[in-house]
Amino acid sequence: MKSIPIYLTILLFSFNLIFSQTTNIESPPFKAGENLEYRVHYGIFNASYASLKLSNNDLNDETLLASGYGKTIGLARFFFKVEDYYSSYFDIKKVKPIIFKRNIYEGGYTKNLEVYFDSQLKKATVNNIKNGTVKEVSTKANVQDLISSLYYLRKNFSEENIKVGDYFKINMFYDSKNRELALKFLGIETINTKFGKVECLKLMPATNRSRIFKGEGSITIWLTNDKNRIPIRVQADLLVGSIKADLDKFSGVANPFNIKVKS
Repeated sequence: MKSIPIYLTILLFSFNLIFSQTTNIESPPFKAGENLEYRVHYGIFNASYASLKLSNNDLNDETLLASGYGKTIGLARFFFKVEDYYSSYFDIKKVKPIIFKRNIYEGGYTKNLEVYFDSQLKKATVNNIKNGTVKEVSTKANVQDLISSLYYLRKNFSEENIKVGDYFKINMFYDSKNRELALKFLGIETINTKFGKVECLKLMPATNRSRIFKGEGSITIWLTNDKNRIPIRVQADLLVGSIKADLDKFSGVANPFNIKVKS
């Protein structure tokens, strides 16, 4: 079960699209003070809680701090305790990561990392606090960390420049490695949420069959089709059952939440 919470964290925090297209979104899609809270369900069970918060910080005036937190709740916590903390300092204008921190506990599995990015030299310095090691790793252009990538997507994505069925390559620096992921744009879909009917952009990352996931088409994410581009739902079909993460609460968003029909 260890890999399920880890991958859910990736799903919620980091579907890391790096697009070459320009955006037509005039208003910023996010700002300091934004708070997103999610409930994660495994079948009929309310299994986990996750949150994403944006704030100003003491690094400098041109950066934002994104803080991610996730934990198992209820009966799931009794069987498998998860307590995950993530943070990303990134440049506001270009959404370039500067510092990334990951401190997790997942059923006895722990990891404590700090990553310092140098976008000009295309390298990352990885401080493994748990193991007491420091190493430098070359990175790719437009690299994003696990958290900053979500905000890069929200800032730059425009469905007007994307055809349904197109794939996009994703550059992500995760677990001290450069990773590449392809994500398919499935079009626009209106879904029912606790807030009402919401028009969304539907995306599907390419996945291979594994001991957890069924394979291609196993994971789907929905972003609100408004100026906020909020990830409102993530669903993963597993070999046994499915996991769904839904936006439960939100505050401090930069633009009006576009709800077609309120509940």
